[in-house]
Amino acid sequence: PRKPYVLSRDVPPSPPPDGNIEEIYQQIREKVAEDLLQQIKANTPAFFENLVIDLLVEMGYGGSREDAEAVGRSGDGGIDGIINQDRLGLDVVYIQAKRWKNNVGAPEIASFAGALAGQSANKGIFITTSDFTKAAKDYDAAGFKIILIDGKRLAQLMIDHNVGVSTVKTYEVKRVDSDYFIEDVG
Repeated sequence: PRKPYVLSRDVPPSPPPDGNIEEIYQQIREKVAEDLLQQIKANTPAFFENLVIDLLVEMGYGGSREDAEAVGRSGDGGIDGIINQDRLGLDVVYIQAKRWKNNVGAPEIASFAGALAGQSANKGIFITTSDFTKAAKDYDAAGFKIILIDGKRLAQLMIDHNVGVSTVKTYEVKRVDSDYFIEDVG
């Protein structure tokens, strides 16, 4: 007769070799992020502005898609989107979305700060498919809280909040439940 499997309290179970799984998972995320940016760049600026609104709503800005609006068009005054943080519109976040190949510089950040001032606003989100120059990152928009989101972070946020992606497979990583194998003698 076979003896039952007994797990000793003295010998902790070895950890699963999940380091490889994590590496592969990160490689897949990086590839999906690259593919997302290619898809975004292949679409129109108007599509990108709507995508940005969808992402920010999924991230919890505004109550619903109805509280958010893409307003970008020629002569938009430097504002591509507006999200009402509350139903009365007392707390508003303004958005600038640039689907660019070249990096965004300090003049564009200054222009966005000017657009915020024109709206009597003090906070905004500037999102690009490219990156920001060092001068743009260092720009001091005194009196304004401007969050910069580059293409790489944009793609990661889209993956994290399930915008433009779908789950193909889910794997559960199991470990031995040592409590199950301890007999209660008594």
